[in-house]
Amino acid sequence: MRLILASASPRRKDLLAQIGVVPDAIIPADIDEQARAGELPRHYVQRLAREKAAALLDLADVRVPAQAGPTLILAADTTVALGRRILEKPRDIDEARRFLESLSGRRHRVMTGQALALSDSHSNSDGTDSADTPVRTRVSETQVAVKRLSREEIDWYLASDEWQGKAGGYSIQGRFARFIPWINGSYTNVVGLDLADSHSLLSGAGMRL
Repeated sequence: MRLILASASPRRKDLLAQIGVVPDAIIPADIDEQARAGELPRHYVQRLAREKAAALLDLADVRVPAQAGPTLILAADTTVALGRRILEKPRDIDEARRFLESLSGRRHRVMTGQALALSDSHSNSDGTDSADTPVRTRVSETQVAVKRLSREEIDWYLASDEWQGKAGGYSIQGRFARFIPWINGSYTNVVGLDLADSHSLLSGAGMRL
């Protein structure tokens, strides 16, 4: 049984290593990650995780002969939610500043959707399941509190460039940790994968962990 991680995030690869899981290949999924109008954060991360897994199902280097055994595809997406508002990866430093100003002194939610698919099954182009497509999903939610940030603290953090490529414009495992006095839920979920969910999905699919 092979495992393909449909993510280029080094954080997710490192997280999986914590539970003894080493992907056989890393093949990032190329999909449109734009949120749909009125889409709720939980639905958003679940949909993207599912679509990322589905996007790899038709790739030639994912499909293997039946005698080679099944190939599992693990995909994930993480977002920051402030109420019903989705804070994706900031496009530039100005948007990152607006995100941090919005999060300052407030609690927010971090959601990660995970999807596990089998490469010998077929999925519809929109990422939904067909009758014979076992795509299993999980969504984990963690509440995070950010202390009230001064302009100087925001400037200091933005100057680190750590905000780049991070949902909500911050990294809990980096310098921003000093600004987070409290969380409720999975810490690894905020980093990029709820490892309890990952373990449940993989072991449930027959992977020996």
